[in-house]
Amino acid sequence: MLSCRITELKNFMSRLLTTDCFDTFLLEKAVITTYNTFTIDGHTERDFFTAEEWEDPSVHAYDLSRWADMRPVCYSLIKGKKTPVRIKFILQLKPEIMERLIVQSGAAVPANYVKAFVLTIRYENGNMTCITGVSLFDFLPDKTPERIWDEAFRTFLLKQDISCEM
Repeated sequence: MLSCRITELKNFMSRLLTTDCFDTFLLEKAVITTYNTFTIDGHTERDFFTAEEWEDPSVHAYDLSRWADMRPVCYSLIKGKKTPVRIKFILQLKPEIMERLIVQSGAAVPANYVKAFVLTIRYENGNMTCITGVSLFDFLPDKTPERIWDEAFRTFLLKQDISCEM
């Protein structure tokens, strides 16, 4: 697990909400508190889609909503003259990218042991933090998946020019 405090909040929020910087993620949950608390469950609702849409990967490919699709919704709840009271996003790296990171690392841990690489983004009292985590299907004493995800997220922050304190 890696925890970092974002030092350039405006840059980070701009990248998160107005660019494709985080579009390799899926939204598990969003909680945005402004004049109300808005909670978004990122799990897709099967009954909303036709059978053909559900099978079409361009319409629905995951059990969670793509961040790219949810970003404008979240942005519309946050934008304005006043800063939100609190924000919490729980994101998961897309499964195919997670699997690629595990394979590229050469780790002896099979990718099917790992359910998700998770990123929790929290804003409160003027502070934005990002916390990495790994969700497993079963107990795994080997911490290799956590090390892979932490290193990949550090690299991501550097590539995206996002400043933070670890």
